[in-house]
Amino acid sequence: MGTAMKHKRYDDNFIPLLLGHVFLGVAIYFFVPIARIYFLGVLFYFLWHIITSPERDKTMYVLLGCAYIVGGEVFLRMTKGYFFYETGKYFVLLMMLMGIFYKGASGKAYPYFLYLILLVPAVIVASITLTYDINFRTSVTFVLAGPVTLGIATLFCYDKKITEQQILKILQYLVLPIISMTVYLFLYNPSIRDTISNTASNPATSGGFGPNQVSTALGMGMFVMVVRIYMQSPSFFLKVLNILIFAAIAFRAVITFSRGGVFAAIICILAFLGILFLKSNYKVKNQIIGSTFVFLFAISSTWLLASVETGGMLDKRYANEDSLGREKGDATTGRGTLFIQEMDGFLQDPILGIGASRTKDIRIQETGEYLPSHNEVGRLLGEHGMLGIIILLILIIKPLAYRARHSGSYFFYAFLFFWFATINHTGMRIAAPSLFYALALLNITDVKKKNIIHRKQLVQ
Repeated sequence: MGTAMKHKRYDDNFIPLLLGHVFLGVAIYFFVPIARIYFLGVLFYFLWHIITSPERDKTMYVLLGCAYIVGGEVFLRMTKGYFFYETGKYFVLLMMLMGIFYKGASGKAYPYFLYLILLVPAVIVASITLTYDINFRTSVTFVLAGPVTLGIATLFCYDKKITEQQILKILQYLVLPIISMTVYLFLYNPSIRDTISNTASNPATSGGFGPNQVSTALGMGMFVMVVRIYMQSPSFFLKVLNILIFAAIAFRAVITFSRGGVFAAIICILAFLGILFLKSNYKVKNQIIGSTFVFLFAISSTWLLASVETGGMLDKRYANEDSLGREKGDATTGRGTLFIQEMDGFLQDPILGIGASRTKDIRIQETGEYLPSHNEVGRLLGEHGMLGIIILLILIIKPLAYRARHSGSYFFYAFLFFWFATINHTGMRIAAPSLFYALALLNITDVKKKNIIHRKQLVQ
């Protein structure tokens, strides 16, 4: 109860916010220009609160604002709500910098200062190696905006103390715009059977936008709703509601036919439930098992409905088969080839790499195809050389060392696994992996091994 009273301003008010975001999805579908007004309103709201809120609340408003922007990034790209493509990353970066200005950064986060410095040589190399017909500024910022956002976000978040109720609130703000996008997708593409003719990723079921990014955003929503099912469903009504929302988001995720976001969600969910189960007492373990049976029934029903609606194409997609049931040769849908090309860049110049965005530049020269990297690990090695290896070691070893000293969080591995899974199938096209990585390094101070599933909800 002490936590409830102390953080009352961040209490759960999910139902009215849910209804508002359902309405928002409907409104933007029928009048798309609302999306830009919506974005400006969101931006003003969070910037205003970060600037004017009391000192004790600034950290929370930074994190809420970043979570909300990340949750809505793909939706706003889809509906032209942003003024330029990388708006989401830039405003996450801005809010994190504001957070550092007001609340500072931990001196223990010094490896991430080194990480940011190690990104610089690839820019210098790119200034020499990129061809003249390539826009240097846009090419370099496209590949480095995500890594820089990750570095700044981590500097702000590292060892910042927040409560369990606050991290749940942050996740709530993350999922709300994803719910709006889900509503929009149902309205945009109500008849699935009419748009599915093969097993390829399908923009028609993804709001006319890139299925890979839409799948990733919906995967985030799936993970958050699982957290709500197990940690914020004290009543039968809320449990059913949360399961239905999960099912709706999962349905839209699988019918994008882009598997990366779904697999990332599954990995995160398993990591979260595994830690939750291990940290619970015997009574709560039994409750978790009981809830899981209901949850698995919901998943099975959702998959069955999606399979029927796609005429069985969904089953073939996840079995790596074409529409005639023949096994496809490349389960990575071309990503393996791109990774090999990036390794060629590493072999070409293993010390400093071939320069930021140079891999894409070479593909354009040799094949005429505009194919940016889908794998951030391969891009780091190819474009940053040995410095890329050091960067990866910092990104992997530092959070694991932090976890060894702070083992209380249920979410650490889920957040870290989402980052790693996402950067290996879609690179850092969106801000989500940067934020999730940073959230893994928050110091959640009051995790309790109490009854997790049926705890009382906070009230306004």
